Amino acid sequence: MEAHAISPDVVDVIPAQVIKVKYGDLEVNMGNTLTPAQVKDPPTSVSWPVEEGALYTLLMTDPDAPCRAEPKLREWHHWIVVNIPGCDISKGDVKMEYMGSAPPQGTKLHRYTFLVYKQPGKINYIDQAVCSQPGFERARRNAREMAAKYNLGNPVAGNLFQAEYVETKTHGCCK
Repeated sequence: MEAHAISPDVVDVIPAQVIKVKYGDLEVNMGNTLTPAQVKDPPTSVSWPVEEGALYTLLMTDPDAPCRAEPKLREWHHWIVVNIPGCDISKGDVKMEYMGSAPPQGTKLHRYTFLVYKQPGKINYIDQAVCSQPGFERARRNAREMAAKYNLGNPVAGNLFQAEYVETKTHGCCK
């Protein structure tokens, strides 16, 4: 994560542990490149080292919105699940539904970053969109501010993949 400047762009401290994220047979591996088509659906498997009885928050964020050179919409949050017992996401509270990567054309590689925070206890997450423009409710978020608001501290685990715009081909009947 250090090699991809997740600190200082998203967090102050790089997490010590790794989140294992799989999309079918594909594994997220500290900055490997995946296509938007490969990650359009939620991961099939997400896990990290857990403490017995602890609750966790999972965040997936893109610090490169709309592009890394000019990230004026930083961060774009793609997924938020809180109050996860262990790493059983299905038992957590989804606060922002999963959204696959969708980098705009011409914006080069984006860093899609997964972070896990250990919670001090159950949290009552209240979403407050920073940008009220329709379609931009996920924009201008901030992992640091979220962590501070809910006393989450630094993330305990992390991982990331990169993706860029891929032109989709149309068939003759669908032009």
